[in-house]
Amino acid sequence: MNDEPELLLASASPRRRELLDMVGVRYRAWSADIDESRRDGEAPDAYVQRLARGKALAGVAAHGCAIPVLGADTIVLLDGEILGKPRDRGEAREMFARLSGRRHDVLTAVAVACSADRVLEAINRTGVEFGEAPAAWMDHYATLDEPMDKAGAYAVQGLAGQWIRHIDGSYSGVMGLPLFETGELLRQAGLALTGH
Repeated sequence: MNDEPELLLASASPRRRELLDMVGVRYRAWSADIDESRRDGEAPDAYVQRLARGKALAGVAAHGCAIPVLGADTIVLLDGEILGKPRDRGEAREMFARLSGRRHDVLTAVAVACSADRVLEAINRTGVEFGEAPAAWMDHYATLDEPMDKAGAYAVQGLAGQWIRHIDGSYSGVMGLPLFETGELLRQAGLALTGH
């Protein structure tokens, strides 16, 4: 059996690794280090797509293009405002309080770079509606590590998932890698995705 990686994942996210494991892709992970600051006037979808493409192209620049490079980025959008990763526990508590009892969108962009001048791209937008979480629960949640490295201060598959009333779209997209769109791009890049 061939154990050679067929894909470079330009991400340190354990969630993205878990999702790729589910579809049986042989990959190796490498953490792309790019400037993630948003440009003035940049629309949320253009921003998240630029970051996904930037990560994929950083992988090509660092490792060449013997195998495709997958980059992805996820943002949480509430009333047109991007909620990134919280800077501290106070901000984590504030973010979750803003999402509680409301609907927001999660945008995940995926880019597969086959070479420096051939990048396949897709974006997934999923609506997420939270029920009303009690203040005492949010106080406790903000003391945990879970919200600290997540866009919008929550993970759909984590403790906060108990407050999700409805998801309109892709569960895996909210996790950080929409499997349908990712599968389409990887097949276009020549991967078989038959499992191992």
